[in-house]
Formats: sequence, C-alpha cells, structure tokens
Amino acid sequence: MGFEGEETFRGRGVAYCATCDGGFFTDRDLFVVGGGFAAAEEAMFLTRYARSVTMLVRRSTLSCAESIAEQVLAHESVRVRFNTVLEAVEGDTALRRAVFRDTVTGRLETYAPPEGETFGVFVFAGYEPASRLAEGLAELTGQGNIVTDREQRTRTEGVYAAGDVCDKRLRQVVTAVSDGAVAATSIERYAADMQRKTGLRPQRPATAPASSGASKASAPSGNARETEGGFLTAEQREQLAGVFARMERPLILKAEPDSRPVSEDLRRMLMELAALTDKLTVEWTPPSDGPERPCVRVLRADGTDTGIAFHGVPGGHEFNSFVVGLYNAAGPGQSIDPALAEAIAAIDRPLDLQIVVALSCTMCPELVIAAQKIAASNPLVTAKVYDVNHFPELRERYKIMSVPCLIINKAKVAFGKKTLGQLLELLAEPEAGQTG
Repeated sequence: MGFEGEETFRGRGVAYCATCDGGFFTDRDLFVVGGGFAAAEEAMFLTRYARSVTMLVRRSTLSCAESIAEQVLAHESVRVRFNTVLEAVEGDTALRRAVFRDTVTGRLETYAPPEGETFGVFVFAGYEPASRLAEGLAELTGQGNIVTDREQRTRTEGVYAAGDVCDKRLRQVVTAVSDGAVAATSIERYAADMQRKTGLRPQRPATAPASSGASKASAPSGNARETEGGFLTAEQREQLAGVFARMERPLILKAEPDSRPVSEDLRRMLMELAALTDKLTVEWTPPSDGPERPCVRVLRADGTDTGIAFHGVPGGHEFNSFVVGLYNAAGPGQSIDPALAEAIAAIDRPLDLQIVVALSCTMCPELVIAAQKIAASNPLVTAKVYDVNHFPELRERYKIMSVPCLIINKAKVAFGKKTLGQLLELLAEPEAGQTG
C-alpha cells in the first residue's frame, strides 16, 4: 500500500493473509485496509481471533457485492470506517501506534492500543495479476487480467488461461476450479484435433514399476516393521511412486524425536514414505526433549548431511515441498535456469537458513522449496524448516507475526514468499552472510 512503516513492520504487525497470520493476533485490535470482496471476507474471518476488527475504506461505500456488504455491516464484531486511509504505523519490535486520515476533511487521527499491547494491520486492497508470462500472447485488461472466451481460450491459438488471473467478476476457489476444468477439456479437444490433422501422436513416457512395498525403514526399536498407514491416499501413493522411481541416489531420513505425541506422527509418516521405495531409509535416534526436536534430517547414503531438515511433521502444504526437497537432494532434482544454478554455486560462505512456516499457509512452500534447492546444491548452505505451532520459542525470539519467516544466520530476518531468484538476490546482500 505504501503507507509509512509498512515495510518496516511487515511480519511484525503488518500482514497480508488472514488464514496464515490471523492466529498471531488473538484478542488484539485489528485494522483491515480495503473495501472490496477480499477485504470484507477476510475481515469477517479475522473475527475468529481478534478482539475487534475495523475496516478502513477509502471510499464512501464498500466495493464488494451487496450481499457481502450487508453481512459486513451487520456483523457485530466488524466496524467499518468509510472515507479513511491509513497514513502510518509506528512502534518498536511491534506496532504501537497508527495514524488515519479522513479523505473528506483531511483530519488526522491517532490510534494506540492499551499500554503494553500491540495491534495488527491486514492489507487486502486488491491483487496484481501474475500475468507477465502471457504478455504478447494474450489480450490483457488495463489491470493485467487475461481476456478469455467461454472455452478459456486466449487470442493465440493453443494458449489457454484459467483461474483468478482471468478477467472475470467473481474470484473464488469454486470459479478457479471451474475455469481449470473448462480449460483442460478445451485443451484435450484441441490436442486431439491436432493429432488428427498432423498424424502425430505423443509417446507415453516409460515409468518404473511401483515398489512392492519392501522397505529398509526401521522402527524406534531398530526392527523392521510395517507402516500403519493413515497419512497417504492411494492416489498420493501412486504419484509418490513415480517421483521416487526417478530419484537417482538413496537417502536416509534421520528422525530425532522428543516425548510429545507429534513425534509419533512423524514416525508414522516417515515409515509410510519409506515403504513406497527402496531409495529411502529411516533411522531413528533415541527420544530426547531438545529444543530442535522433533526433527527429520535428510542425509545421503554415506551419512553426510544434505543440509535439508524439517522440524515438526511435514504435512499440509509442506508435504509437497518436503517431497520436492527429497527429489532435489537425491537427483536429478528440479531443472533451473543456468544463471540461477551459477548463482547457487557462487555462494562461498556458510549460510544457515531457518524458515518458520504454518502448514496451512499457501505462501510458505515456494520459499521452502527455493531454500532446499540451494541447500541440496551447495554444501555451504543449510535449509531448516520449522512448524511455528511446535516451536513457539522461535516466534518469540524473532518477534514473528507472519509466515513465512526467513532467518539468515540467526541474524537477518525477512518475511513473505520468495522465488528462487528473489531468495538468491537476498542472500547475495553483504549482511546476509553475517552471524548474530
């Protein structure tokens, strides 16, 4: 949004995702910037946590559908301030003061929470479509959305678009999924038509047969034991078998449990994964209530560390990133731009990357996968992922109020999702190599 203090307090009071970060603001006053559908929906969601929720709307009316506006205005825990913009936020390690401006009178007003408390600001003032890939191929609106017809076709033959990036009135999961179904069906018809016209037929890639289920996994006692199941569906097992079949080198999943029930969940998940392939071996260390446990470290077959570790249970949205991490560590790994590969190889100082995540967060995996890719490719880099729900001491130590949170060498802290290129740019900054 550009208000004063936004960047300074990003992740320490200024947030952008109610689902990921709402829980950090339990029993606090929250301000939601925006008056559209996203702002209205998120404001009502945040009432699950907050003591109060106030929407700051630049105009004199809400810009969402009337039915949604009526719900917001009738909600007992949501207050709407029209003709109001957020000018600035101030504080120390958290927010302590906010300044609002009336867009009609120009009058400034200051808000401060009770002594010793903080508050939160959630920004939901619209999104910038990630449509740069379609430039030159598709027609774009003035806001950058992709124009399609009813079959999800763009102006370029053979190019389709689906989801919230398209120009449409309602942006919800249900409409995005509908777009995807229409686009997939249209593409299938288009491909079949091209096959008839050209006589060309795609060759199905050869896949290795699924593992028979034999595994080198060992239970805490050290004896072979069958997995109890319960984490993976039949479809997931089939998909994972295809990924594991492409892995070039075996890995050891070294589990370090503590006495909490979460360690049993970790054990069961790892045993179930290892039962799908002979490329994974589970080693179990004796339980101990150390500050870094429970944890699974990814080792090479010779016992050397790949630099990849997950503290907690890699479930939710982090399950996929954990599997991608295994694939990158075992090879061949994800293919990346040669320039990015050179940048990874050029890292010449130790970098300890700690990534604090929430399993429900959709923005965390991209950063996790990028960090794990770097760690798998450069022995000077480690990528350790922490489920914030099981490691509250990290949240307190670094004053974390948003995920994902990246901590570099226990000194520099950065918030928000990052691509591999963005992460490498951040790590290239001189202070990123300093330790605290």
